[in-house]
Amino acid sequence: MQHLDPRAAHAFLQQMPEAVLVDCRTEIEHMYVGHPVGAEHVAWQEAPDWDIDPDFALRVQRLCKGSVERPVLVICRSGHRSLYACEALEKAGFTQVINVLEGFEGPLDEDFHRGTRGGWRFHGLPWQQS
Repeated sequence: MQHLDPRAAHAFLQQMPEAVLVDCRTEIEHMYVGHPVGAEHVAWQEAPDWDIDPDFALRVQRLCKGSVERPVLVICRSGHRSLYACEALEKAGFTQVINVLEGFEGPLDEDFHRGTRGGWRFHGLPWQQS
């Protein structure tokens, strides 16, 4: 597994158009908080029970047209859920898995707010809301 900060992940996506960016946050986060432009949503877990989706890797494989060799970048809120999602993809046989460090919103600051110390949005990378 590789780890790239948001700017490096964005550059990688620009250089490798066949790569897939997977947003593994919940549907609510993806829609209302926003997401990177072009990100495909495949939730790692969802409310209300927060169970990990046992079909997560299979859903990502479908996005990749069945290819486990296709580069897959995974982003979440802060880079923690995506780490576990990346591990699951590797266990399922994916060969080019990249965790996006800092995630979409970045780490908490001293006031317990996100978006002030890092993350995809913080770095001014392309994003949208549904």
